[in-house]
Amino acid sequence: MEIIKTDIPEVMHIHPKVYGDERGFFMETYSATRYKEMGIDVEFVQDNHSRSAHGVLRGLHYQLKHPQGKLVRVVSGVVFDVAVDIRVGSPTFGKAVWSILSAGMKNQFWVPPGFAHGFCVVSESADFEYKCTDFYHPEDEGAVLWNDPDLNIPWPVDKPLLSEKDSQALPLASIDPSKLPLYQG
Repeated sequence: MEIIKTDIPEVMHIHPKVYGDERGFFMETYSATRYKEMGIDVEFVQDNHSRSAHGVLRGLHYQLKHPQGKLVRVVSGVVFDVAVDIRVGSPTFGKAVWSILSAGMKNQFWVPPGFAHGFCVVSESADFEYKCTDFYHPEDEGAVLWNDPDLNIPWPVDKPLLSEKDSQALPLASIDPSKLPLYQG
């Protein structure tokens, strides 16, 4: 397994070992022991799977009282995946990092608790799977505006398909800091 740190040390690109031949392939997508050795020492409580069409952008979402760490991967298609540090007091507050995830590359992206997360589908469609460290609480969810100019995210589409909630999100600088997670150091 190969781990590549990003400009935000807690966020990681993960390339699991893939064993393949003419019959197909095998890969271990999660092992608590192995991921703990890499620094991802969490308990996952929920697995999610979404399918989205080309140009769909979901995010940038977060939960305040129940922050979710997410181990994300694509099992069909290609997505542009983004993590934004929105932890008040963090030395990397307001910084965004991203990854291209694809079924062909079989890679993963670790988005720790306290980060806003989103993705945009660049293939015809994509199946996106992710493990979460906390349960989904819709009443606790917040969102940062996907195209906040201060975040400088190079989204691969100019006019994505958005939910009403995502299109009405605020830029990070306009969100009351009491409505954002705190950096735990």
